[in-house]
Amino acid sequence: MNPIRVVAFGGGHGLSASLRALRRCVPELDLDITAVVTVGDDGGSSGRLRAERGGLPPGDLRQALVALAGDHPATRCSAALFQHRFEAGLAHVAGGAADSLAGHAVGNLLICGLMELLGDPVAALEHAGAMLGAVGRVLPMSRQPVGIEARVRGADPAHPEEVRLVRGQHQVAVTSGWVESLRLTPAAPAACAEALTAVGDADWLIFGPGSWYTSVLPHLLVPGLADAIVSSPARRLVTLNLVAEKETHGLSLADHLDTLGRYLPELKLDMVLADSTAVGDPEAVSRAAESLGARLVLAPVAVPDGTPRHDPAALGAALVPVLGADR
Repeated sequence: MNPIRVVAFGGGHGLSASLRALRRCVPELDLDITAVVTVGDDGGSSGRLRAERGGLPPGDLRQALVALAGDHPATRCSAALFQHRFEAGLAHVAGGAADSLAGHAVGNLLICGLMELLGDPVAALEHAGAMLGAVGRVLPMSRQPVGIEARVRGADPAHPEEVRLVRGQHQVAVTSGWVESLRLTPAAPAACAEALTAVGDADWLIFGPGSWYTSVLPHLLVPGLADAIVSSPARRLVTLNLVAEKETHGLSLADHLDTLGRYLPELKLDMVLADSTAVGDPEAVSRAAESLGARLVLAPVAVPDGTPRHDPAALGAALVPVLGADR
């Protein structure tokens, strides 16, 4: 029997939670996992490396690789190394020269080094995945970094009706206003060829959870990738967030689904997965799902301590009957 080929889209902590959940499905389902990751990050360590070295921002790619890391003690140690972040050195703490390593994650430096050494980000990610014994593959949505820009109403609280252009993934993510529209720069980046192949061969395409405007929607704004998503024979599943973030302040879960249809009108879904407690009014979400051709599935997928985080074990348990329905 052929494996179930799953492609998960996103970036940051949301994609990491999805990938950890998919990894937990592997003992019950024979999954072939591919992560397609946004490349718009311009904050923190990734932003510094992007500005100083050029190339793709490595942070979201690193998190996806670590989420898929193998269980052997050596690979778990390597995963911990990838996540290790340098603190300020003693000289800097004492008021001396600035510490250029402070704040960088080791994995970000390794990925940048591999991209420079091998000359290709996909080859670099394949090698990094081998170092981590990754149970799956990580690909960028494009081989070129992108900018994220949004027209935001009320970005300045003193002028709540004024619409301003907010530039950069980090600034969009922390905006306090209402995002009215989103775009990439360049407007039509070339999609990663390997990602297009994975989407065309997939059995399932999974979107979310994650920062909606800066991690999920950017994939739909890459023309080649959007076309591949629409034309793929795969079924499509959306995992909804547990709470609104700053960038989605004021958006209900039903609104989250509506934005998918707004940015890619041809998109049709099969399943929408939401936490049974966080969903609020299930009727509104169910209607929004049905407008995209999907059925709403409710399950307890949040961590039990009440914090707004997906529990990879619970999310994996919810995904098994969905992904394996026709096995």
